[in-house]
Amino acid sequence: MSIIETTPEAAATGRAAEIYADDRNALGYVPSHTKALSVNPDAFAAWRALQGAIAGSMGLRRFELVTLAAALGIGSAHCRLAHGNKSLKFLGEEELVRIARDYHDAGLSAAEVAMMEFAQKLSTNSAAMTDADSLRLREAGFEDREIVDIALAAAARNYLSRALQALAVDVDVPPGLSETLRHALLEPLGTRQPLAG
Repeated sequence: MSIIETTPEAAATGRAAEIYADDRNALGYVPSHTKALSVNPDAFAAWRALQGAIAGSMGLRRFELVTLAAALGIGSAHCRLAHGNKSLKFLGEEELVRIARDYHDAGLSAAEVAMMEFAQKLSTNSAAMTDADSLRLREAGFEDREIVDIALAAAARNYLSRALQALAVDVDVPPGLSETLRHALLEPLGTRQPLAG
């Protein structure tokens, strides 16, 4: 549990109230991470704008697959659950369960596997990355802008996930997420982390 004192939903004003309302409208609730990061609402709004610029450039399917792989590399239960839930908008639950358990054996294209490997490596050992890692993406058919977007999406996930971990923000289970999918998303992390909600 985080020591950060957050603003209750009923007491939120200004930019924080707008951010809370956005999440209520999009998700049906306000996650713990939104409350914690809205302590600095301008920075959180800037983060969301960055995330939107990256996702808009690369497309939501690619963005979410890269995000899931980066969250796996980081060991982020927060982002695996939140983005697993978001991915249900364009992936069937059975396919997403397979991706969550092992994206190498989930029927994804070779290009999708390559970008997920890149994102996972960036999130576990970016200092060891070389041109060879980007070259693998190029060989998988990605152009320079796409390679940059994959790197930006994974790096942006590191920014948010690591802040949530450092602040010990509660891990929310999105309402309606099935037990099967929840386990598939968390099992590769080996997490025993307590979950909120």
